[in-house]
Amino acid sequence: MNKPSINTEREISDMNTPSERTTRQLLNKVPEVTITFWLLKIAATTLGETGGDAVSMSMNLGYLVGTGIFAAIFAIAVTAQVRAGRFHPLLYWSTIIATTTVGTTLADFADRSLGIGYAGGASILFTLLMGSLFVWHRSLGSVSVDTVRTRKAEVFYWVTIMFSQTLGTALGDWTADTAGLGYTGGAMIFTILLAGVVAAYYRTRISRTALFWTAFILTRPLGAVVGDLLDKPVNAGGFGLSRYTASTVLFSFILLGLYAFPHRAAEKSH
Repeated sequence: MNKPSINTEREISDMNTPSERTTRQLLNKVPEVTITFWLLKIAATTLGETGGDAVSMSMNLGYLVGTGIFAAIFAIAVTAQVRAGRFHPLLYWSTIIATTTVGTTLADFADRSLGIGYAGGASILFTLLMGSLFVWHRSLGSVSVDTVRTRKAEVFYWVTIMFSQTLGTALGDWTADTAGLGYTGGAMIFTILLAGVVAAYYRTRISRTALFWTAFILTRPLGAVVGDLLDKPVNAGGFGLSRYTASTVLFSFILLGLYAFPHRAAEKSH
C-alpha cells in the first residue's frame, strides 16, 4: 500500500483541526433531534394556538391585526436567527414560537375572514409546503436538517417551517370542526399518526429525512387541536381554561425544558 504523501497527510490534518471542526459545527444552527426536541415542538405549537387566539380573540384585535403583530415578531426573530454565528437554543425556539403564532392567525384569517375554508386553506398550504421542499431539494440536493449549514439552506428551512405551521392550524381546525371529530378526537388522530411515524422510524428503512418532516408537520395540527382543547369552553368540548393561563403554562414548560436539558446543534444524520 502506498504511503500518503506528506502534503496529503498535512491536508487531512488541516481538515480535522479543532478550529475547522468547531467552524463546521457552529454553522449548523438547527438543534439535534431528540425526545426533548419533540416535546418542545409540541409545546411550542400548542402555545402558538393559545397565544395566537389570545391576541386575535381575547384581545379582540382580529386575525389581520394579530397576523401583522406576529409577522413583525417573526421577521425580527428569523433575521436574528439567520444572522447568528452559532446555535442559540433560546433564539431558535423563540423563532419556532413566532412561526406558529403567526401561522395560527394567518390561517384563521385566510380560512375564516377570507372565506377560503379549512379544506381550501389546507390544500393551498400543503401545495406551498411541498413546493418549498421540492425547490429546496432541487437547489441544494437535500432537505435534511443536518445540511442546514448555509444561509440559503437556512432560508429554505424557515420558509418550509412557516408553511408547515400555517398548514397545521388549518388542518387541525378542519379535523376538529369540519370533519366533526372534536378536539379530543382530533388530538387522538394526530397522536396515532405520529405513533405510526415513530414505528416506521424503528421498524422500516424509510428515509429518516422524510420521517422527520412528516413528524414535524403532524406536530402542528396536534398542537392546534390540543390548544383549542385547553382554551375552548366546556360546552364546546374544551377544558375552558383562560388563553392567557394556558399560554403562560406552556411558555413556562418550554423555558424549563430549555434550561433543564442540554441542547446541541445537529451533527449527524437522523
